Amino acid sequence: MKMTGAEILVEALKQEKVDLVFGYPGGVLIPLYDVLYDAKIRHILPRHEQGGAHAADGYARATGKPGVCIATSGPGATNIVTGLATAYMDSVPMVAITGQVSTSLIGGDAFQEADITGITRPITKHNYLVKDVKDLPRIVREAFHIATTGRPGPVLIDLPKDVSVASTDFDVKSYNSEVKIRGYKPTISGHIGQIKKAAEMINNAKKPVIYAGGGVIISGASKELYKLANLADAPVTTTLLAKGAYPETEELSIGMLGMHGTYYANMSINNSDLIIAIGTRFDDRVTGKIEEFSPGAKIIHIDIDPAAISKNVKVDVPIVGDVKSVLTEMLKYMEQSDNKAWIKQVNEWRKKCPMIYNQTANGPLKPQYIIEQIYNITKGEAIITTEVGQNQMWAAQFYKCKKPRQFITSGGLGTMGFGLPAAMGVQLAKPDAVVFDIAGDGSIQMNIQELATIREHNIPVIIALLNNSYLGMVRQW
Repeated sequence: MKMTGAEILVEALKQEKVDLVFGYPGGVLIPLYDVLYDAKIRHILPRHEQGGAHAADGYARATGKPGVCIATSGPGATNIVTGLATAYMDSVPMVAITGQVSTSLIGGDAFQEADITGITRPITKHNYLVKDVKDLPRIVREAFHIATTGRPGPVLIDLPKDVSVASTDFDVKSYNSEVKIRGYKPTISGHIGQIKKAAEMINNAKKPVIYAGGGVIISGASKELYKLANLADAPVTTTLLAKGAYPETEELSIGMLGMHGTYYANMSINNSDLIIAIGTRFDDRVTGKIEEFSPGAKIIHIDIDPAAISKNVKVDVPIVGDVKSVLTEMLKYMEQSDNKAWIKQVNEWRKKCPMIYNQTANGPLKPQYIIEQIYNITKGEAIITTEVGQNQMWAAQFYKCKKPRQFITSGGLGTMGFGLPAAMGVQLAKPDAVVFDIAGDGSIQMNIQELATIREHNIPVIIALLNNSYLGMVRQW
């Protein structure tokens, strides 16, 4: 069937089961929007392209499906850069579509021209400049495949105007054939010898700690993590992005690790004889001074990205593979451990230095108290998004998450202005959920224009605004 580039792109989105896009039109995108207007894909117009990118990010984190955002050429494209960098740092599957000036004008400083593929090369998993309409079906198919496989991330497709109006044949059956990309084949199954070695080390450990990262949630391995923790009789500490990967209401949960984490999580790591690091990257907010990080422990590291292993901290047993696949195999070789003395020690640290605050009856409301009340009122079932700063850390410390994809925040990049548009994307993805954006008075103003989008579509996001009249984290530092 002969179709224009714009028609091919929209049909490809349908084939990828895209049901929602966040887009801001512009001159070079008019051919695409002519087709999109009649398509059965819900389109949300944000009030700024950055807001649209963060909303697509929130949608992706809440569902595990790729979020899609659209922006026009030049300033529209550059406005999504922060959203792409945010998704890239946190391994979020996204496909961004940007308009571009006609191919004959590229490089000539045309009106609203920007080299968006060059600009975003360091902050996307991959990107494409489409020069021939015949390549478009393959590019879109590859973009979704790359975004959602291996270690996920954002992929950008830059679509020149002349390509969007040019015609070529499009075959649905051919489009849906298996994707084969030379040099790209993520490792799913871990090395069986390394898995057996790791299981033996866990079985023999006396003071093991599980250090779980966002990769557990991405892989859908929360059940396997739960089984591992109970068999290993090991406390579980999580990164900011892994909140909910293991229920924080369980006795073995010791909360978040690192500079904003709990005393008992950090003491557990520093006194451990074995760290089981799963789907995490040992970032600086967790490790602090690398050479002093858990000096007496052996380290097992499971991650689908081989570049993440021993990148920051040298490990003893590296296992490259999908977390769910590796843990499923590892559980076959696990024995029931009994580390009563170790758990008792961890609980003594918990008792000695719990996460506390002093809320007086007649004093001003403490932010920790507010977050605890949100937890009580929602019975711990809400989906929480946050801005970035003190509000984010208080939310992480005092809202206990029971399940994955319940705590959605900008971790690696620490993007102020993330929470409000992300909450919008989450609520549209999960219309029956109670969604809270826990915000600071500084951060919320970064993308406050999205209140108009929320109002237009009657999106029932609840904002808990912690107004301390400061950029609190900067002031604290």
